[in-house]
Amino acid sequence: MNDKLIIAGKSYSSRLLVGTGKYKDFTETRAALDASGAEIVTVAIRRTNLGQNANEPSLLDAVPPSQFTYLPNTAGCYTADDAVRTLRLARELLDGHTLVKLEVLGDPQSLYPNVVETLAAAKTLIAEGFQVMVYTSDDPIVAKQLEDLGCVAIMPLASLIGSGMGILNPWNLQLVMERVKVPVIVDAGVGTASDAAIAMELGCDGVLMNTAIAAAQNPVLMAGAMKKAVEAGREAYLAGRMPKKFYSASPSSPTAGIIDSTRS
Repeated sequence: MNDKLIIAGKSYSSRLLVGTGKYKDFTETRAALDASGAEIVTVAIRRTNLGQNANEPSLLDAVPPSQFTYLPNTAGCYTADDAVRTLRLARELLDGHTLVKLEVLGDPQSLYPNVVETLAAAKTLIAEGFQVMVYTSDDPIVAKQLEDLGCVAIMPLASLIGSGMGILNPWNLQLVMERVKVPVIVDAGVGTASDAAIAMELGCDGVLMNTAIAAAQNPVLMAGAMKKAVEAGREAYLAGRMPKKFYSASPSSPTAGIIDSTRS
């Protein structure tokens, strides 16, 4: 199928976006990325060596930007100023790269987004020419405000970051998808392959995950499972599921022309 994910005018074959943190080493990171088929990879600028530490292994060697689209993020930022400063640094480290993931957290316990600071940071970054993909709550009003500011993708949480609780509020996700025209990518809370499939069956444009793969007992195997789940969920969405029929059944086999045993 010619069914591409288009973000900021660029098309991608994979609708699975994968983080690069929490793996035991860069070798495992690369193996998981290869198994996932992901083309866009997130990078926590504050926590990952991109050459700023000359005597340490660099992610740039294991995961070359020539083979993957980097998505620098602001993990660990709690104010708009910190987030903006971090992404300005990312732009310098990555030779003018402007596609970024903005996240401004509210507190270190829940890691829930602070939407007020997120809106402020998005406004500044977009004015400076950044292409902003934004982590936010599943509030459709806030999602629309972020789109109106110029964000190129809205990334509502399914549940709390790293919780593995799956999609807790599918109704709000559908409201977000109805309100905005830019891609909607589920971000945070995915725990296993069925969570990813459900997100795609709902009509989301993609899924971003890190912990669900990196914290699995076999990260590389889980990465492959997530790849299949995203593809299957997308195909099921495009195919259009049968309507649900409450309190009534429908036989799988046709009943017309059946032999009547009561007739001789």
